[in-house]
Amino acid sequence: MSTHIGAQAGDIAPLVLMPGDPLRAKWIAETFLEDARCYTEVRGMYGFTGTWRGHRVSVQGSGMGQPSLAIYANELFREYDVQSVIRVGSCGAMTERVAVRDIVIASGACTDSSMNRIAFEGLDYAPVADFGLLRAAAEAAGVSTGSTNGTAHVGLIYSSDSFYPARPELSARMVDYAVLAVEMEASALYTLAAKHGRRALAICTVSDHLVTGEETTSQEREQTFGAMVEIALEAGTAQS
Repeated sequence: MSTHIGAQAGDIAPLVLMPGDPLRAKWIAETFLEDARCYTEVRGMYGFTGTWRGHRVSVQGSGMGQPSLAIYANELFREYDVQSVIRVGSCGAMTERVAVRDIVIASGACTDSSMNRIAFEGLDYAPVADFGLLRAAAEAAGVSTGSTNGTAHVGLIYSSDSFYPARPELSARMVDYAVLAVEMEASALYTLAAKHGRRALAICTVSDHLVTGEETTSQEREQTFGAMVEIALEAGTAQS
C-alpha cells in the first residue's frame, strides 16, 4: 500500500488515465467506465478502476503542478506496476493556431521547472511522449503525427511551474519555437515514465486562450472534455 494513494495490490489497472482534477476523475469513471469502483479517497484525490470495452482501466487524480503529479506517478509506477499513464488535462492555448476546446496531443514537453535540472545536475533532459501511445492517439484523433486536423494538434507543450508567472512575456518566446499550449504536469510525467521504463502521454483540451482571453467555466473543465478521454481510451487500450 502506497503512502498517498493507499490502494491495495491489484486495485489499479495497468492503464491509468490521469486528470489533474479529482472531480474530473470521478466524472470520467462515471461517464466512460463500466462497474467503476473507487479505490482511494486519500486527501480527496479520487481513484477509480472499471472497464472500457472489456479492458481494465483506472482513473487517478494528480492535483496541479509537477510536484503533485510526481507523487502519484511515482507511486503508480513503483507500487502498483502501472505500465501506461495518459494525462487527460486542460491547457492554455499560446498561439492563434489553436482554439478553445481544441485538443493538443503533446509529443514533447518544454518546462521552466527545476526538477529535471536538479536530477540531471544542470543538463537539459528532453521529456518526450511514448511513441506508440502518441501514434495511437494521433490516429484516434484523425491527425498525422506532427500536424493538425483543425481541432486536434500534435506538437510541443510547455509545462510551467507557475500558473501566475512573474514574467509572462518570457512564455511568448516558446511560441517562436512551435510550442502550442501551456499546462503544468506533462514534463514530470514523461520524465518519470522514462525513468521507470513505462509509457506516458499527455492529451489536453484547451480550456482558455492566452492570446484572445477566451475561457471555459470550471464546470465545463470538469465535465465536458469528453473527446480527449475517448482518444486516451482508444490509444491506451490499443497499446495495452
